[in-house]
Amino acid sequence: MTDPFAPRKTRAAEWFRTLRDRIVTAFEGLEARATAEGAAPIRFELRPTRRTGPDGEDQGGGLMSVLRGGQVFEKVGVNVSAVHGTLSPEASRAMAERGVPGIAGDPRFWASGISLVAHMRNPHAPAVHMNTRMFWTPGAWWFGGGTDLNPCIEYPEDTAAFHDTLRLACDAHDPAYYPRFKDWADRYFYIPHRHRARGVGGIFYDDLNTGDWEADFAFTRAVGEAFLPAFLPLAERRFATPATEADRETQLIHRGLYAEYNLVYDRGTKFGLATGHDAEAVLMSLPPLAMWR
Repeated sequence: MTDPFAPRKTRAAEWFRTLRDRIVTAFEGLEARATAEGAAPIRFELRPTRRTGPDGEDQGGGLMSVLRGGQVFEKVGVNVSAVHGTLSPEASRAMAERGVPGIAGDPRFWASGISLVAHMRNPHAPAVHMNTRMFWTPGAWWFGGGTDLNPCIEYPEDTAAFHDTLRLACDAHDPAYYPRFKDWADRYFYIPHRHRARGVGGIFYDDLNTGDWEADFAFTRAVGEAFLPAFLPLAERRFATPATEADRETQLIHRGLYAEYNLVYDRGTKFGLATGHDAEAVLMSLPPLAMWR
């Protein structure tokens, strides 16, 4: 049977891969500018990822791109994937509780997206997360994603610049999006057991289906396109700021908060592990080093 949604799935998956390529090129360029003359800059390591079904059948995959030990990035991962299969009873039940129609009777799914987490070398440079994705089931489709800034040493002007760029991207599509999705990010990226946010926020949205696929895809592209203008100037501004041992300890303790959130609360981490995706790719978001007192 022909899948009428196949062309849209292809377009979405190709866009996420294109965005991945642009970000990797930009990050490698920043590393090259930060590397001493005559030295070879660190580059991304690439590894294909695969998803296999319970009987070993191919269910898609993607590309895991990780740069470690750079002058700017201590560890940054940029993953893309396009996977399909059948949701587990637990996952389909969770989606049914969210109101996804028909999922209990037909738990097939297709999903594609890009996921990025950057942990910086310099404590004065903010860590950052970004992802955008499309999800399809026989009864529904939707987009989701967002980005949030996670400085361990906050510079208010950096926070303001990051949010201003996201506001402009949202306002071009719907003036109600930025306040709505900023509030969503503030609630989503919150660590209940610490009674605090994990960073200074950004935007987050899920289940975006206005009934106009083209409009929702265009907005999701705009979120992805806003990422480099929002983040790259901050990384470039802060990567060479003088830092102390106390600054490094502050950074490592803050990374502990990030790890706690991603392992305990992050919905994407839970979904990836529960649906059998490549564990290394799912856990790419974790920092290379962290500290707890």
